[in-house]
Amino acid sequence: MIELYESQRAMRNMRRAAMQRGVVAVLDVGTSKIACLVLRFDGSDRLHEQDGIGRLAGQAGFRVVGAATTRSRGVRYGEIATMGETERAIRTALQAAQKMAGIRVDHVIACFSGAAPRSYGLAGKVELDGPTVTEQDISRVLSACDVPDYGEGREVLHAQPVNFALDHRSGLSDPRGQLGSELATDMHMVTVDADVIQNLAHCVKRCDLELAGLASSAYVSGISALVEDEQELGAACIDLGGGSSGVSIFIKKHMIYADSVRIGGEHVTNDISMGLQVPQATAERIKTFYGGVVATGMDDREMIEIGGETGDWEHDRRTVSRAELIGIMRPRVEEILEEVRARLDAAGFQHLPSQQIVLTGGGSQIPGLDGLASRILGQQVRLGRPLRVHGLPQAATGPGFASAVGMCLFAANPQDEWWDFEIPVDRYPARSLKRAVKWFKDNW
Repeated sequence: MIELYESQRAMRNMRRAAMQRGVVAVLDVGTSKIACLVLRFDGSDRLHEQDGIGRLAGQAGFRVVGAATTRSRGVRYGEIATMGETERAIRTALQAAQKMAGIRVDHVIACFSGAAPRSYGLAGKVELDGPTVTEQDISRVLSACDVPDYGEGREVLHAQPVNFALDHRSGLSDPRGQLGSELATDMHMVTVDADVIQNLAHCVKRCDLELAGLASSAYVSGISALVEDEQELGAACIDLGGGSSGVSIFIKKHMIYADSVRIGGEHVTNDISMGLQVPQATAERIKTFYGGVVATGMDDREMIEIGGETGDWEHDRRTVSRAELIGIMRPRVEEILEEVRARLDAAGFQHLPSQQIVLTGGGSQIPGLDGLASRILGQQVRLGRPLRVHGLPQAATGPGFASAVGMCLFAANPQDEWWDFEIPVDRYPARSLKRAVKWFKDNW
């Protein structure tokens, strides 16, 4: 646990160094695409970079100066499967974004889906040493949280205090300087498969970059696709990616739950490829141009030409009705939404005061999806696009860029995490990871 804590701190210090230089890249390593945005900070926000609470998703003083995407290679279910291919794809996206920005980038903050995230709610309580709450008291109450034994081969990705209570006054976001005698906190912790993080860190290292931070795609998509009221009152963000679909729940501007479903848009493409016996590329094109999940009377008569490359003229010149295509796509989309519903039920989403659901990610663009989702999930559903950020090219404003844009907001306004505070060494959580987090010492 100590090694982990130190590795996260070192990444946060790396991020500070990048902010000092005024340039950082964000990298969204997905199953279907790798997106890279280069951010330039104008310095107006450096004041907030002192050891203090990061501001929530307000607009920070940054602009996007470079953007590029490339087809992802070597990534399955949001996890790196072939290191060399992923490394080449990251280099391609990074070089194109650097070229557009006209700046060389050394530091990168990356996000990824997959990695089997698990959420934990922790609580801690301490008596105050003095009359008012100090930074030291915050450190003590965070270290008083009882960390569960989350198993070998897992690592903590996020650990955020989501609420403070001072003598029964709950709902405080920053109790420092307030009078009281007993301080309590609730913390949300997300753990992921250690191997996935290590592979990503290693891959970034091989691209001659310094890793200045990691985040879960489900979390950053929520930051960019949920409007402020939704983050405050309670909403779920469903990020429908290529290889996996991320689920995150927010309330009081904090993420309180994260999970992922190992099915995404590429599985729909595979079904079309198998069902119509066409290559993947053709299936993807058919899905994008003609896909849908709700059949109308017209769809029996709307015929889609299927071009092929087999050289057999008869086989390549087939047509299929749109109704048939919808018949192939709908069961898979329903399966994804049923899985999402199971995750939301397990998280107790129905007990939140507001239960808005926002669909984002590239897979959310299938026509009719919002109607089908509100029927299966039983809540109000809307389609979400990422917030507008300064300098973002028009091509990068669609729902497929929710996590990349969320990464920009995360880089500029990080929320406080457990490792931002000086936790006394003797108060580190007692259970150390048996398999020490060696990768950090090896790589940095």
